[in-house]
This record gives sequence, C-alpha cells and structure tokens, in this order.
Amino acid sequence: MDMRWNLDVLYTSFDSPECKEDWGKLCSEMDEVKSWAGQNLHSHEDAVAKIETYLTKITSVLQTQGRLYAFAELTASVDAKNSQALQLVEKIQNQAVEMVEPEVLFQKWLGSLDNLDELIKQSKQLETHRYFLTELSEKSKYMLGEKEEIILAKMKNTGSNAWTKLQEMLTSTLLVDITVEGEAKQLPLPVVRNMAYEKDANVRKNAYEAELAAYKKIEESSAASLNGIKGEVITVAKLRGYESPLDKTLKDSRMDKETLDAMLTAMRESLPSFHKYFRKKAELLGHENGQLPFYDIFAPVGEADMRFSYQEARDFIVKHFGSFSEKLANYAARAFDNKWIDAQTREGKRGGAFCYNLHMVGESRIMANYTGSYNDVSTLAHELGHGYHGECLVEEAFLNSDYPMPIAETASILCETIIANAALAKATPDEAFAILENDISGSSQVIVDIYSRYLFETALFARRENGSLSVNELKELMLQAQKDAYGEGLDQSVLHPYMWVCKPHYYSADFNFYNFPYAFGLLFAKGLYAEYLKRGAAFIEQYDQLLSVTGKLSIADVAAIMDVDVRSADFWRNSLALIGKDIETFVQLASSR
Repeated sequence: MDMRWNLDVLYTSFDSPECKEDWGKLCSEMDEVKSWAGQNLHSHEDAVAKIETYLTKITSVLQTQGRLYAFAELTASVDAKNSQALQLVEKIQNQAVEMVEPEVLFQKWLGSLDNLDELIKQSKQLETHRYFLTELSEKSKYMLGEKEEIILAKMKNTGSNAWTKLQEMLTSTLLVDITVEGEAKQLPLPVVRNMAYEKDANVRKNAYEAELAAYKKIEESSAASLNGIKGEVITVAKLRGYESPLDKTLKDSRMDKETLDAMLTAMRESLPSFHKYFRKKAELLGHENGQLPFYDIFAPVGEADMRFSYQEARDFIVKHFGSFSEKLANYAARAFDNKWIDAQTREGKRGGAFCYNLHMVGESRIMANYTGSYNDVSTLAHELGHGYHGECLVEEAFLNSDYPMPIAETASILCETIIANAALAKATPDEAFAILENDISGSSQVIVDIYSRYLFETALFARRENGSLSVNELKELMLQAQKDAYGEGLDQSVLHPYMWVCKPHYYSADFNFYNFPYAFGLLFAKGLYAEYLKRGAAFIEQYDQLLSVTGKLSIADVAAIMDVDVRSADFWRNSLALIGKDIETFVQLASSR
C-alpha cells in the first residue's frame, strides 16, 4: 500500500502551467484588491455593497494563495531541502505583505461603522459572514496604522518567519549518532524518537541518550530561534495593546480567561491520579525506586506486542470509525485509498504528524511517521479526526472554515477515543491491557505534559521580557516545568531538558501557547463521547453540526450546542474523572499481573 501522498489535486509540479497561472492570478488579484480598497474605503456610502465586494475579492485571493502555499508547504514538510518549495513559500510570504494595506484599510473602516449589525441584516452574504465581520470589527482596536502594519509584515518575513524556517530545517535534517545492534548509524530524529515505543528497554534508553546528545549540535541555533520568535511576539503584543501574549492567544482562540482557569484548576487537581499511574508503570517495568525515567514514559507494557502493517492500520481504523458513523468511516477510507496520507519515515521529512485541510479542493492531507506501533495507529486516527473536522466544514463559506486552536483538537481526540474503546471491546486480555495503558499514556501527555509545556511557556515569556535566555536557562525552565507537572511520578534525575527543541509548537509567532488547546480538546472530546454512549445515533447529527459551526462561533457558544458550560470547573472535573476511572482500572489490573 502506497505510504506517500499525492498532491496532484493542487499542482502536478512547481513548473506546471496551472501553478504558474495561479501565481499570476494571485498577483493580479492582489493588485485589484489594493486598488479597490484605496478607492472605496474612504466613506460609508453603499456600505453593504462594499462589504460584499470585499468579501468576494478577499475570498478569491485567499483561496488562490492557500492553494499555492499548501503545495509548497506540504512538499517541504516531507522534503526539507526542496529548493523550489522553499522558494515558493518565501515568495508567497513576501507577496502576502501586499495584502496588509487593503486588509488594514478594510478592518479599520469596518470598525468605524456604528451600524454594522443593521448592515449585516440587509444581505444574505453578510449574514453568512456575521461572526467573521463582527470579530474583525472588534479586533480593529488592536490594529496599528497602515504604514506600521506594512513594516511589521515585511520585518516578520526576515524575523520570526525566518527563525521558524531555520528551526524546521535544523530538526528535519538533524541526524542522530546511535549504535543499533552493534552497528554505528546516523538516523533521522523522528526515527530515533519513535524508539521510545520499542519493547526493548535498552533500545529505549539508548535512543533517549543518543537523542539528547544530538541536540547539542543544534541547541545554540534553536535557542536563538526561540528567543527571536518570542521576543518578537512580546514586542508586537505590546504595540497592539494586548495585556500579554496569552491575552492575544485567548482572543484569537475565541476563548476567555475564565474558561482557561476553570480547566487548569481541574487539571492541577487531577495530577496526583496521573502520578499514581506513572508509579505503577515504573513498578511494572522494574524500576525499584518506583519512579519512571523519562525514556520509559512511552514504553509498552503487557505481553501483547501490538504491531500493524500500514494496510492493517487502514482496515482497523476504517472498521472502528464505522462503529461511530458511516460518514467518518467513508472519509477515512478515502484518505487512505486516494493517497491523502504521507506515512513513510525518511531523511529530510519533518518529525511528528499533522493534518492540513484543503478547503479550496474539499480534501485534506495528513503527514505522519508510521513505524507500525499501536501508538502510530492512534496518531493516524487523531490526524484523520482533524481531516474529518475539515470534511464537516466543506459546505461552509471559505472564510468560515478557520476554527480556533482549542476546538481544533476536539474531533481528533474523539477519533482516538473511538479507536481505543472499540479496540478494547474486542481485544484479548493482554491486548486490552496494552490498549488501556496506551490510552492513559496518551491522556497523560495531553494533561500532564501539556501542563508542563504551559508552565514552561508562561515562564519563558516572563523571562524573555528581560532579555534572551541561554541554552542552560531554557533547559532549567523546562526541567522545572516537568518537575512541577510530573511530580513524584517521574524520576526527577532522568527528565528531558530539550523538549523545547523538538516541539515545533514553540516556534510559531502566530500560535503561542499551543499547548492548552490539546487539553481542551481531550477533555471536551471525553465529555462528548460520554454523551454519544448515552444517546447513540441521535448524537451524530448534532456532533457534525457542532463541527460545521466551529469557524463562526465563540468557544462557549460552540460548546453550548451540546449544553456544555466550559466556564465551569465541574465540566472539566467530570471529564478528568473518566480518565481517573481508567487509571484505577489499570492499577488494579497491573497489581494482579
């Protein structure tokens, strides 16, 4: 079964007539929007018609730009040194600066209207884009002047965007020196990190030590990248009038601080339960001090060595997605069978996994590094969940297809839950134990490790206010965050001081604190899945509706569709209690083995 994706739905090559035509079209459309904005946004006359015209023009520009950028970015993600891809990414980023002036003009003009709600009621097109327009108007107060916005956009391409590219190149091309079965090798970083799931304890420890040693080759460059990006974020947030980078992230996420605090409160309360799980796992793996070393966090437990060929993974996922809904199963089947997934590990390919929804063509693309473990199957299910979210948005207007970070993880984690629970129901006792442990392990990452990342990023921003941090300071911050989150569950002398290097989430100026959204997604999805078990098929249609409106409602309003109050700590406690029950079951089963 082919493990590489096909991008022909976008373009067959960078030299194809279609790719070149779209570049010309993009340049032309941008010029048209600039000219139109300069001529029409100086008065409030014919406001409805002007808003309609802008929406039509900006949609066309963003769709063309998105298609070109997706092709370049997806190509570069699996071929880090592809010069044509890297050049096109840079060209698009530079060209995007041309849109800053008309976008600023429109946003400020929109914000100056004192009757926007009445205007929206006069047009079907405006009603369709009500949330988009209202949000744009409200955020106009954070806009700088036209000249300042253009300067910031241009400097970003040689600032944070350049640092992001450098970090991607460093981690994508880093080769780890490691001895495997007596033979000295140089392996890509994702391959070595995936050894954390191997059954052989010596392999796991050896990979961990080799990984940490490898980071020394890039630690100074990575620290410079991180300092550059976070320094820019702090500066720009202050210029725009945000209270902090977190304040900006929450507003961009359509989420309030009350919701975040309620969730974090429940997460902190749950930590002792997870520590109990880690200690029991340490006991199972023979660690006499009762504490788990970092390199054994993902160690498989039990006698079941669950391995899946890629074809087996495909069949397993499609079958069990079918237990939830036919629409979900059909989507997954199309993704596998139509080569929407790039799962093969290879040098020059980015680590980890992601899903890229292509609204303009009604498809998605998924990148993963598949090695055959059950965890890899779970990762594929997770990314397919993101793709299914995009599938539910296909009929929505393009400008309503962009949803905020916290809700982004809901469908993905619900799909993980489907796979784990469906597999548990049909597994042998040993397999069931392994699946249960894998599911708890995943939850521990999304609650405990994500909490450590939130603590790290909070401390990083606080320290970066006063100047750049050295490699040692970054390592100290990461170790302290891990100690505070993992507590007595882990051996505090064997942690991972370089997690700030290998996690790409820290290296985007546009997506800060991309940690708590995973916890939101897990706990929201757990709560939704509990509702599905109660209501069955009646739940599915309402769930699909929820996903379809995530681009045009606030987080609280999306949750309200399912009668969920996300500002209440009790909702989060109830979801965490479900994981707590699984942990108690695991401890009991482990004690009887």
